[in-house]
Amino acid sequence: MKTIPGITQILVGVLFFAAVVCFHGLSPGGTQESSRQGEERKDVVNSSRPTSEVRLEGLVNEALERNPSIKAFRNAAEAGRSKVTAERTLPDPVLSFETMGDPNPFQLQEGDPSSGRTYRIMQEVPFPGKLGLKGKIASSEAEVQWWGYEQRRRQVIAEVKQAYYDYYLIHKSIEVLEENKLLLKELAEVVDAKYRVGQAAQQDILKAQVEISKLTDRGLVLEQRRKVTEALLNDLLYRPRDTPLGRPIDLGKAELPYSLEELHQMALKNSPGMNMQEQELERNRHNVKLAERQYYPDFAVSASVTDRKDMPEMYGLMLSVKVPLYFWRKQHPLLQSARLELASAQEQKESVASTLQYNVRDAYTMVKTSEELVRLYKTTVLPQASLSLESALASYRVGLVDFLTLLDTESTLLNYQLKYYESLADFRKALARLEPLVGVELTN
Repeated sequence: MKTIPGITQILVGVLFFAAVVCFHGLSPGGTQESSRQGEERKDVVNSSRPTSEVRLEGLVNEALERNPSIKAFRNAAEAGRSKVTAERTLPDPVLSFETMGDPNPFQLQEGDPSSGRTYRIMQEVPFPGKLGLKGKIASSEAEVQWWGYEQRRRQVIAEVKQAYYDYYLIHKSIEVLEENKLLLKELAEVVDAKYRVGQAAQQDILKAQVEISKLTDRGLVLEQRRKVTEALLNDLLYRPRDTPLGRPIDLGKAELPYSLEELHQMALKNSPGMNMQEQELERNRHNVKLAERQYYPDFAVSASVTDRKDMPEMYGLMLSVKVPLYFWRKQHPLLQSARLELASAQEQKESVASTLQYNVRDAYTMVKTSEELVRLYKTTVLPQASLSLESALASYRVGLVDFLTLLDTESTLLNYQLKYYESLADFRKALARLEPLVGVELTN
């Protein structure tokens, strides 16, 4: 388990101070008992932590393979692509059979030239260009569905990463609490030893016990959060919610090498939402062109052969034209509707672009703020807080400060330690939020 710089040295100092006080004020037996109890506490703390490790990369790969929502979107995208060829294909031909002359369809009247059996095939042929436009519309719709699948895939990855970073934060917070609880217990032993030799008040012992109880309470809350976050991760991976995950590994170094303007350009180019809107716009453009083509007639071609008893067969060929006679009630409103849908798609694209830029800016601001906080806590605040606690401990040894001041200093260090890991997790989560927007891996 990694500790934040300073806490180990403080623990060593406290233990040394406790040993000195116990040596002068307690019997050797009491010292051995205190040491044995400290070891037992360490064993309890260590045994409560998961021993196996869980890596983010493995969770992401498993989510991509097992998550049912990703599968649903992928199947929908593949179904959309399967429709493109069908939309470009001619309508099915029509085969027909007709008999005339005799009530019995299998008999013909002799000597009647109008009596016969007719076999006919008919093929509808849309006006040139209509089938091609229908195929383009279907292709654009398929691209919309594919980008919808890509958007869901990226969302699941981002959700897994953010949940993992929350899981990491909770584990680190629990570790920090356990370290500080151990420190408080050692301080309590020091106070107890001083109390036995008349150098401390009983109230100080009670204060230490209250602070330990507070940390225990916070630990229980964190444990509940850990279970909830673990269930969320299992749900994203389509596992039973009570499946144990193990201990998250320490996060490596990450940085954001792009400026805000670069991220905006990347988002406009790579964002699934923007690509979906572009394909919607393209679909509506083709839809307008198809609506304009509906003013032109469609055709039907048919060929037939008539079998007549004891008479020569008759052959027929027919060309039909579907006239858009009621264009002012049908074709014209459809064209108007298509143009309005195109205008709506253009406005929707602008709206999505505006929202996208806001989301990118918001995540970018969070990244930079969290990054600065991580640097500040790591290089300035935590070292200063550790030195402050060491100074308070040294002053307490010689009676220059009271025990309450020492507890306040320890509590301040604890809060800064928790804030450090919170900022570290927020930094990673903000990067994970950016990834599906800009289409680039940032948390690797």
